Amino acid sequence: MIQVLFTVIFAEMALILLLIFKTPLRKLVIMGMDRVKRGRGPIVVKTTGGTIFIVMLSSIYSVVSIHKRWIDEDGNVTPTDQILMAQHLLEASLMGFSLFLALMIDRLHHYIRELRMRRKSMEAVNKQNRGFEDGKNGASDDMISLEEEASALRLKIKKLEATVEEKAKESSDAEANVVALKKQSEHFLRENDSLHEDNQNLRAQVQSLDQRSSNFDVKKAS
Repeated sequence: MIQVLFTVIFAEMALILLLIFKTPLRKLVIMGMDRVKRGRGPIVVKTTGGTIFIVMLSSIYSVVSIHKRWIDEDGNVTPTDQILMAQHLLEASLMGFSLFLALMIDRLHHYIRELRMRRKSMEAVNKQNRGFEDGKNGASDDMISLEEEASALRLKIKKLEATVEEKAKESSDAEANVVALKKQSEHFLRENDSLHEDNQNLRAQVQSLDQRSSNFDVKKAS
């Protein structure tokens, strides 16, 4: 029994060292413990621990009973009782130490798993932050390019406004020229009409003079 307990304790100490220090065997140990904690593993472990705890209590009870006999018999204890008392005390202390080491192994495994989960979550958060920062930088570059395009468009708009103003001035000047030409053409038409009337009057006068002259010649001939 004592040899088995020493073997269990040394095995538990080796497991604790493997869990504490980062070695290639650490992953295998963690994977093995993960499998043990699945299915019926926890029930078996709890049953084994409960059995060891009950045996430890019985050993403690035996030690207490031997000690009471020792007190009742005024220190007159046989060597057999002394050996049994020492054996039960050693067994109880070894079983208690083994249970304590088992609890430490369970807690170490639990904290290592939590640490891994938190590391994974932190890595995911860091990746998201990097992606957000990259998107931010890309968005800032896009904003700069958009601002440059907007400034270029503003310059083009100003140039177009200036050309529109020039064209408006030219169109207003052209309209003024057209109005002046209309006025000149109307004046010329009026003068043409007056000249045409004068020409017709002159023709009528010439015709009347021709008729008079022809009539005078006829009278003179007769």
